[in-house]
Amino acid sequence: MRKKLMNNLGLKILAFLAAVTLWFLVVNIDNPVTDRTFSNIPVTVINDDIVTDSNRTYQIIDGTSQVSVTVTATRRELSRISTDDIKAVADMRELTLGTQVPIQVTVEGHTYEEAYSTPRNLQVRIEEEARNNFPITPTTIGTVREGYVIGNLKADPTGITIRGPKSVLNSINRVCAEVDVSGLSESEELEANLVLYDVNNNVIDQTLLVNNLGEEGLSVEVELYQTKDVPIRIDDSGISAAEGYSISNISCEPQDVLLSGDEDTIRDLVAVEIPESELELSGLTQRTEHTVDITEYLPEGVTLVDPNASNVVVTITVNQPGAQVFEVATNAIVVSNLAEDLEVSYGTAVDLEFQIRGPQETLSGLSLAKKVSIDLKECTSPGTYTVPVKVDLPKSCSLVNDVQVEIVLKKISGDQEE
Repeated sequence: MRKKLMNNLGLKILAFLAAVTLWFLVVNIDNPVTDRTFSNIPVTVINDDIVTDSNRTYQIIDGTSQVSVTVTATRRELSRISTDDIKAVADMRELTLGTQVPIQVTVEGHTYEEAYSTPRNLQVRIEEEARNNFPITPTTIGTVREGYVIGNLKADPTGITIRGPKSVLNSINRVCAEVDVSGLSESEELEANLVLYDVNNNVIDQTLLVNNLGEEGLSVEVELYQTKDVPIRIDDSGISAAEGYSISNISCEPQDVLLSGDEDTIRDLVAVEIPESELELSGLTQRTEHTVDITEYLPEGVTLVDPNASNVVVTITVNQPGAQVFEVATNAIVVSNLAEDLEVSYGTAVDLEFQIRGPQETLSGLSLAKKVSIDLKECTSPGTYTVPVKVDLPKSCSLVNDVQVEIVLKKISGDQEE
């Protein structure tokens, strides 16, 4: 019987098939075929000279420059695959509909059943290539060292030729050479970054653009000036009051100004002089303000750090006969009947001027501390008001001029401002 079984070919074949089937069952249970998805796989474009050789260019759109790739293989094989093994290639020779290029996926060095990308096609926009010339504007970021200010900026080169998709070139509004001047304390030529902006000041992606800067690149020559706070000095010899009146005070605002210039000039600059010819004011009978543009009195090579700070206001306080001028700061005003939900500020006013007439011995010892007040009984809502100022004076004294002050009322912090 045993000999008969051993010599039975059919049984041997059946046993072999059963063993193979059992082996496959064991393998599939222990190492099954499954899927795994790999994200952010870059798509490589080949044979793009088909487009570029015909004076055209292309843009990858709809975010298809990177794809997800799904690989079907055994679990053991999938565990060995990394993103570096996966190649996604779009061949421009297979361009269809003028916008789609099929993406072919391979997994190098591994055994797998299937690999495909999502999306399956590279989306492209093909358009005419253009070339334009642009001037380069030097710009800076960062802050130079304290005591210095940026003077002249000069880009090298001063212009650039850019080639690329016509739509991208048409969107360029400004071409900048950007340098970081953080902590800079001397004039220097710095390597610059090329930055392109559209009309809305958004940065334009330069991936599809080519320029003629070459290996030398782009640089900006940054000139630094030293700064100095310089007092303003007035020649007031041309100022006089009318007969019977007297000048009590002459002041200017601001009292000093921040200037910039080369080191030697700034070091020797002591003051900005406003000459007599600028202030030929005679026969004054009341407080007078005279505005002076000081730019014409600056030495050659010296400029204002703030070009909007060129005006200086010279204030001349005039005493009337038998009167004396008193100044009171707005923060010393006593406020009454201010609504509980409001707070008060004083617009642009800093000091108030009062001309008071009375006996000299009384005026000499007169103090207005806590004697200047405003009543806000009629001001009950947020807004800007001009209100009269009341002064508590001795019976022998009187106020020559009526004084008003502009106030701003706002809801107190935490409440909504109307």
